[in-house]
Formats: sequence, structure tokens, C-alpha cells
Amino acid sequence: MNTEHLVKMANQIGSFFSTMPDRDQAMADLATHLKRFWEPRMRKAFLEHIDKTQGEGVDAIVLEAVNRHLQQLAV
Repeated sequence: MNTEHLVKMANQIGSFFSTMPDRDQAMADLATHLKRFWEPRMRKAFLEHIDKTQGEGVDAIVLEAVNRHLQQLAV
């Protein structure tokens, strides 16, 4: 998996959801999007990147969404 590409895609998704007026709902929807549309290998590689690098290159809203909804994304 190309981690750089996953980070770029996650940040693009985060940019979309960051326009929502309710930040908590935005983060929940962002996590749901990653769960529904990213295959498990993609999520695993992305979560490993965040764990190993403390989220290097990952936008704040994406990191916060992942941290809040980690159990949902890890399954």
C-alpha cells in the first residue's frame, strides 16, 4: 500500500467533511466513510502509518476522527 497516497486521500476526505457545521458529526461521518469505502488493507496501512509516525502529514480533523472512532475503523 502506498501510504503517501492513503494520506492524500484521507486528507481530501477530511477537507470535504471539514465544511460541515457540526464538527462532531463531521468526524463521525468521516470515520464511517473510511469504514464503508476503504478496504480493510487500506485502513490497516493507514492506521499503522498514524501509529508509527504520530500522524505525519495527516490533517487534524482526520487524526481526531480516527482517534475518536479507532475501534470502528480497526475492525
